[in-house]
Amino acid sequence: MLGFSRTREWVYPQTIQGHYTTLRRWSFGLLHLILLVAPWITLNGNPLVQIDIPGRRVFLFGGIFTPYDTFFLVLFLLFLAFALFFFTALWGRVWCGYACPQTVFLETWIRPIELWIEGDRVRRKRRDAGGLTFDLVWRKLVKWGLFAAVSVFLAMAIVSLFAGARPLWTGRASGTAYAFVAVIALAWFWDFTWFREQFCNYLCPYARFQSALADRETLIVSYDEPRGEPREKGRNAARDGRCIDCNKCVIVCPQGIDIRDGFQLECIQCARCIDACASVMEPLGHETLVAYGSIAEAEGRHVRRIRPRTIVYAALLGSILLGGGVLLAGRVPFEASVNRTPGSLFQLDPDGYVRNTYLLEVTNKQAGTGAVPFEVEVEGVSGAIALSPPIMLGPSESTTTPLVVRVPSSEAGGRSLPIAVRVRSMGRDLLIQTTFLTDAALGGGDR
Repeated sequence: MLGFSRTREWVYPQTIQGHYTTLRRWSFGLLHLILLVAPWITLNGNPLVQIDIPGRRVFLFGGIFTPYDTFFLVLFLLFLAFALFFFTALWGRVWCGYACPQTVFLETWIRPIELWIEGDRVRRKRRDAGGLTFDLVWRKLVKWGLFAAVSVFLAMAIVSLFAGARPLWTGRASGTAYAFVAVIALAWFWDFTWFREQFCNYLCPYARFQSALADRETLIVSYDEPRGEPREKGRNAARDGRCIDCNKCVIVCPQGIDIRDGFQLECIQCARCIDACASVMEPLGHETLVAYGSIAEAEGRHVRRIRPRTIVYAALLGSILLGGGVLLAGRVPFEASVNRTPGSLFQLDPDGYVRNTYLLEVTNKQAGTGAVPFEVEVEGVSGAIALSPPIMLGPSESTTTPLVVRVPSSEAGGRSLPIAVRVRSMGRDLLIQTTFLTDAALGGGDR
């Protein structure tokens, strides 16, 4: 991290094993599985997960969402926000320690590479403090080369969610996609080689507003000060179950903080200090002095996991899920729009009808197989006729076709008439409101 001198103070966390370290590894493995495998899976011929920005589509678990479904995006973002509030109120910064990409990638890739190339904490510190030597240089170059490879690999995995895994990894994606790969890879490389824990300390906003989301009953990583103090090296402290001041909880911390100083902004609740303390105290026959707890527990008060704050968040989450489910069940599996043909107003046909020409755009959002027909009708004016070519669309296909609406002159009163175009397919229909211009729009004769 950056010290008071504005120089980089490197953190050398010691490797640690334990219950929470194992739990985090399972979490990291699952998240990597989702990131690396999901973009390759197809469902009904479409990607399982893909955000197709050029095509303005989102593929998600067999569904296709377009700009017409923006409301679902709003609901999704609201759900994520209140889920963050809910889990923070219950378990503090569990996201930071177990699921944040910064933590996941550092712990899965970067720290094992450093351990392999440069050795443990003591060797790295001694080598870095020894000045510029051949041994230092070749290890740094090899390490940075591996960091660069990991950065490109992770950037490719991330961009696969947008450009598609198969086109991207086979060289068939657009130049823009590979440009984003380069930018993201450079960002990760800079982060892995220099920035690291400073992201959590200075850039990430979550640490700042966590205090507004948590309360005295929120679960945090805390030090049992009444039992651990006064800390002392030697047999007496070990016999009494007090802190023996071994500093192991400090040297394993990836943020470089001392959890015994109380709750701190930099703590990401990774629980490495819990495993470290447990590895020292349990062989001595005592419980760990660092554990998941709350301020209320430290004060001897009863902790309510179900309390007004969590009830409100849970109710909001349930409402969003219920509302989204109802809207999703009633969602029309296609979309359509009607726009007047540029430069056209109306046309008088010899048979006494007034003609307007439109462009009908239809998109099939169904993720099934096979093409389906679409029917077009016009409503709102007696005797109106809709003329369009036959429309057959396969999954995620779209088309733009001319649509001619003819209205009897006897019904075409006024400058314009409100009409509705009904598009029907797959047992559902969509009603699109538009206007029909008559010859009165240009001062035509009375009817």
